[in-house]
Amino acid sequence: MAKNGEVETDAQEAGGKLTPMMLNHAAWVTHDVAATAQFYTKIMGMELASTVYDDKVPSTGDDFPYFHIFFRMQDGSTIAFFEAPGLPERSKTPHPAYDIFDHIALEARDKEEVLRWHEWLVSNDIDVIGPVDHKGLIYSIYFHDPNGLRLEITTPLDKDWNRHTAQGYGDLDMWVSTKEAARQEGKDVTSALVDMIREQRKRYDP
Repeated sequence: MAKNGEVETDAQEAGGKLTPMMLNHAAWVTHDVAATAQFYTKIMGMELASTVYDDKVPSTGDDFPYFHIFFRMQDGSTIAFFEAPGLPERSKTPHPAYDIFDHIALEARDKEEVLRWHEWLVSNDIDVIGPVDHKGLIYSIYFHDPNGLRLEITTPLDKDWNRHTAQGYGDLDMWVSTKEAARQEGKDVTSALVDMIREQRKRYDP
């Protein structure tokens, strides 16, 4: 059911209004918590917010002794890491796209601040990609932390960038139906999606 032009989720329709308030934390594994702390406090300017350590994982009971560390951003949300002794290095991803698509984006105030981040990171010998204008939606730069985690500093160019709900559902339906049609017709799914993308991206043309 839609209200005021917006599409309600199943949780909202159920009357529970179960939408998360904000990002509390996103967490990854680190093999060097000291280097990670140095990067996020000295380079990223975050506060060391909290630490937890135990000889077992509380949620599962697994015997993985660990040190858990949190770094706080301006709005109170955090990025967190676990260091566990004896943990082997992570396996390589099966395709380079995973290393590009898997990332976390952190918001800056405006384009000028994104450019200041670019200058600051480069001055600290950190390789930076961008800035990139994502079709007038957001403006971003990309780099990696000491753990190989891909980070993005971004700022909205469109003040309603995260409120295009109706268009989002339309795009989702088009993507899924294009895949399904290609499969049913025995066509190459990737080629069908590329054709759809090239046709639809005309909406971005001036």
